[in-house]
Amino acid sequence: MTTLYASFADRIGAILDDLQASGALPAGLDRRNVAIEPPRDPAHGDLATNAAMVLAKPAGTNPRALAELIVPKLAALPEIASAEVAGPGFINVRLTEQSWRDELAGILASGGDYGRSAAGRGTRVNVEYVSANPTGPMHMGHCRGAVVGDALAALLEFAGYAVTREYYVNDAGAQVQTLARSAHLRYREALGETVEIPEGFYPGDYLIPIGQALAAEFGNAYVGKPESEWLDLFREKTVAAMMDMIRADLALLGIAHDVFASEAAVQKAGKVDAALDRLRGEGLVYEGTLEPPKGELPDDWEPTEMTLFKATAFGDDSDRPVRKSDGGLTYFGTDLAYHAQKAETADMLIDIWGADHAGTVKRIKAAVQALTAGKVAFDVKLVQMVRLLRGGEPVKMSKRSGSFVTLADVVREVGKDVVRFTMLTRKADAQMDFDFAKVVEASKDNPVFYVQYAHARGRSLHRRAAEAGIDLAPAADLSLLDAEELALVKLAAQFPRIVEGAAQAHEPHRIAFYLYDLAAMFHALWNRGNDDPARRFLLSDKPEITRARLALSDAIGQIIRNGLGVMGVTAAEEMQ
Repeated sequence: MTTLYASFADRIGAILDDLQASGALPAGLDRRNVAIEPPRDPAHGDLATNAAMVLAKPAGTNPRALAELIVPKLAALPEIASAEVAGPGFINVRLTEQSWRDELAGILASGGDYGRSAAGRGTRVNVEYVSANPTGPMHMGHCRGAVVGDALAALLEFAGYAVTREYYVNDAGAQVQTLARSAHLRYREALGETVEIPEGFYPGDYLIPIGQALAAEFGNAYVGKPESEWLDLFREKTVAAMMDMIRADLALLGIAHDVFASEAAVQKAGKVDAALDRLRGEGLVYEGTLEPPKGELPDDWEPTEMTLFKATAFGDDSDRPVRKSDGGLTYFGTDLAYHAQKAETADMLIDIWGADHAGTVKRIKAAVQALTAGKVAFDVKLVQMVRLLRGGEPVKMSKRSGSFVTLADVVREVGKDVVRFTMLTRKADAQMDFDFAKVVEASKDNPVFYVQYAHARGRSLHRRAAEAGIDLAPAADLSLLDAEELALVKLAAQFPRIVEGAAQAHEPHRIAFYLYDLAAMFHALWNRGNDDPARRFLLSDKPEITRARLALSDAIGQIIRNGLGVMGVTAAEEMQ
């Protein structure tokens, strides 16, 4: 179905076409910034458009004059109750009540597809998220980025993009060598040796079963042998085991990636040399020395020749090393090539990073721009850390992990849906507190509960109607809904535009914010029955009104389910 906002946009487009055909507007005007949205003050109408404000200057006229050409054509449409020019040239429109009833019927008819959009037009988007080092189990430091990335991927799909969910496995470099050495100690321990974990190794108990598995597979074949004989093998085996653990942890959150890309594989395939050679051919990679650091120089600082990427040509603060003076790759050097690999099969790249990586955003954006000649869009969403509390007090660390609270423990305590919803209740770049007591609290202040309770309330109506013997089979007469009830439809009708806006901005939290507002309005409508029994959703002596109000409740429930589905949250059928 064509939703109400989309239909109105089509109407505006047709009117502008007519004005262009009549010579009142010149051809070729850029209409991309023409918007249709609800007015900030509902007293001004149901819809507003900035068409005249946006198009007047390039059309060589003033906004109010152009608005006065558009308004009479709008007012003549059957679904428009009134249209008027406001201020310097905004246009406010009031729709007929029947328009809102038709939209309500459309919500019910569309079901799970209401809000789904073709706005993405199949644009190929690669969303890379989590990409945690394979050196330990998932912890709550990874959780927020995981949920934001997964919800964004689902949101983009719902808005018509073709999405690939990707995880970059950092399986090269010193950290995984240290992991392999730590696993070797646990391997020796499993064979009966008493071991001591040195400073700088990974001490977590999660490596004990990996050591036992290595002992079962290899016996004592690598006891007392030089590191060169077992380091690569143990690295490969341990990283594989850790990735199995990480996949299992992510599955608890309902997260599954399409692609697991290996850093080691990128290097082995020659992708780094290929990317750097290409950039060198364009004069963007050269041998040189970096500017000395600002301020007082460290005693050991000396200029060193390295292989540098000319990041300053793309807005970065300085050129960036891709190879060290000894010829070894920098992390950025491999990361640059990895992004080139992703760009081969995508029209847009989105990375979800922890806020502690903010300092590297400019350089990787510069690299993507250089490698794709600006043809592949690129966005980095920074995610702030989560502070774990219990009743307002900081949570103690997990003994199992050695240094952090595991994601698995949190999900098992409060549930996947609570964790996912909570992670989307604030903008990704805003600080967040996750209080174990508050996230399960049954109150209006807990958005998770408040939205789920709205859905459960609506679902209860059908059970209660059946118990009361109310016949719900006849079609609902939506003309029985009053102005207050239709006001809820007006908010419900915004869902498709919220989806498109959130997808374009790469901000899945907008869905959570919208669902909270929708739930609040539904609860307010429900609670009016406490003061006036005639306003209750269920009236056993008035089945016609009951059917109309249940249709409204069903539509709200459908939108809540659709929105929660994008967030990866299961709607509650009932609340205890």
